[in-house]
Amino acid sequence: MDRNRFNREVRPYLTQVPIGHQGVAFDRLELDDWANDHIRRNGRPGRLRGERLWDEKEYRASSNVVKPGTSTSRFVAGEFERAVEQVNSRKQSST
Repeated sequence: MDRNRFNREVRPYLTQVPIGHQGVAFDRLELDDWANDHIRRNGRPGRLRGERLWDEKEYRASSNVVKPGTSTSRFVAGEFERAVEQVNSRKQSST
């Protein structure tokens, strides 16, 4: 919440406590009461037993998950195995 919205919508309902020359404090319990009232008036509906929330979304698991030792391209199984053997059998250069 930005300062302007706080000043317009929340501050009128709170007791201000001056701190020093410029500081202002607010009672935490009054803030909690304001928040609870705001939630009661504007919050989303509660969850009933076994019921999904109205804004809850389902996300399907990705079918494009890369697993170790599997090819992500369209290699034939034998070609992929040969390519893996070829890479593993090469000697590393000493440079």
